[in-house]
Amino acid sequence: MAGQGISNPREAANELAQLFDSHDRVVFFGGAGVSTASGIPDFRSVDGLYHQHFDYPPEVMLSHSFYEAHPAEFYAFYRERMIAPNAQPNQCHKKLAELEHAGKLDAVVTQNIDGLHQMAGSKRVFELHGSVHRNICQRCGATYDASWILAREHENGRGVPACPACGGTVKPDVVLYEEPLNEEVLMGAVEAIAQADALIIGGTSLVVYPAAGLTQYFQGDRLVIINRDPTPQDTRADLLISCDIAQAFSF
Repeated sequence: MAGQGISNPREAANELAQLFDSHDRVVFFGGAGVSTASGIPDFRSVDGLYHQHFDYPPEVMLSHSFYEAHPAEFYAFYRERMIAPNAQPNQCHKKLAELEHAGKLDAVVTQNIDGLHQMAGSKRVFELHGSVHRNICQRCGATYDASWILAREHENGRGVPACPACGGTVKPDVVLYEEPLNEEVLMGAVEAIAQADALIIGGTSLVVYPAAGLTQYFQGDRLVIINRDPTPQDTRADLLISCDIAQAFSF
């Protein structure tokens, strides 16, 4: 049975502050909802990407097979919808970085690819689905940032970026549908969650696997879920918070 539920931001902030004061190894596991306050849309909410209209469904355009078969269309969508060059960390990102610096947060495990946790100052971040800030040549391994990808919107008339060093295709270091998670990142995330005495899950619907399955490794004594909508794992939580996540971290 689920624990208590909170919708008041101030009360939520007080509860989270107390949790960090009473636990030694806290891990934060986050999803797209963490970055909505930074102007980056999530996927499954009413205003999310999956409810917008494109030539193909977003989950199709973000698949490995679509990337292989329709590279020009893939990169057009990737540039327009997946890279947010002006996005800045919000209060949640900033507070998590502050807590890590103070020794109160052990790690961030994120499904996001926007790099906002690192921009805020977080150091121990496990990016389960990769990052738009790393784009790697599939031939020579050279790495290019997001601004480099954006600047090649009209390259070769199709917008498919080619490595200037060797001419190879440059692919985002982002885990697409049909692709496996990076084994090293996955095992690091599993270890961090397994060693945590408190786990805060925030801004995720907990329906995307295998990422959502990582919570099964948590053996600590305090599980908190912060999400606007109910999740399939709510009954496991000791505390459910339904207010804006950035406001919940205003302490």
